[in-house]
Amino acid sequence: MTPRALLKSLQEQFPVFRDCQPLAIGIDKALLARIPGLEKKVLRVTLSLHTHSMRYLKTLEKATHRFDLDGNQADEVTDEHRTHAANTLRERLKKQADERRARLKAEKEAEAERLREAEAERLRAEKLIQLAEKFSRK
Repeated sequence: MTPRALLKSLQEQFPVFRDCQPLAIGIDKALLARIPGLEKKVLRVTLSLHTHSMRYLKTLEKATHRFDLDGNQADEVTDEHRTHAANTLRERLKKQADERRARLKAEKEAEAERLREAEAERLRAEKLIQLAEKFSRK
């Protein structure tokens, strides 16, 4: 099973995943106990995908408690975890904005280059016409 397929399955089985609620510490052990034959490596990647998603981080940033697989409150979300989620979100949004700015700048530069090339081609064509008129027989 792929990590994405497992995540989809977990979202169908457990509301805590579907609603992106903060997961209880040690939820991996609870999942391994509930789902026999689950590969630890696939579970680790799946949990990483889930807990690094923007939606999860936004929820964690504002949450006060974590939840177990049954949706029951577990331990509290520490200030350190909330701060980490907020910083991760801020960094990711800044990176996206920087990438968007760089892409727009590259597009503008490419458009300016296309305009310069079109103008150069127009001038060449104009000169050819002038030369043809100058040297053509009348």
